[in-house]
Amino acid sequence: MTLSLKAIFQPGVQYEGVRPIHIYLLRLVYILMFFVLGKGTWTHILTHRGSWEPRDAMAWCVWAAFATLAGLGIFRPLKMLPILLLEIFYKVLWLIVVAYPLWSTGKLAGSPAEGTTSAFLWVILPIIAVPWGYVFVTYIYKPAR
Repeated sequence: MTLSLKAIFQPGVQYEGVRPIHIYLLRLVYILMFFVLGKGTWTHILTHRGSWEPRDAMAWCVWAAFATLAGLGIFRPLKMLPILLLEIFYKVLWLIVVAYPLWSTGKLAGSPAEGTTSAFLWVILPIIAVPWGYVFVTYIYKPAR
């Protein structure tokens, strides 16, 4: 078996016509979510002292669930696409609804939203990794059989 740079950009039979480059990028995103997000969220949850503020706890639990489910995505990248789609949707929505108005009025720098904005700008990586043609055919347009 020879490894060809050209071959990673050609639609593959093994992954329902998705290019291998997308599979590699998806796995990279899942690995980052599992290890980076997972370490931060599970450490925060397991070392938390005292009572939780309910909304804060909900956010930490959702992110821990995302990170944990991303572990499945490493091995089944296409089957776990819905968690990436949800991640892309909520981050882009937050950037539009919260960050952009603050930025456009010059109030983002130094605000409580600045740190979250910096973290959420990394949403570009899953946007690039997602095989959008596959998403369209699989989740939006399902041809009649």
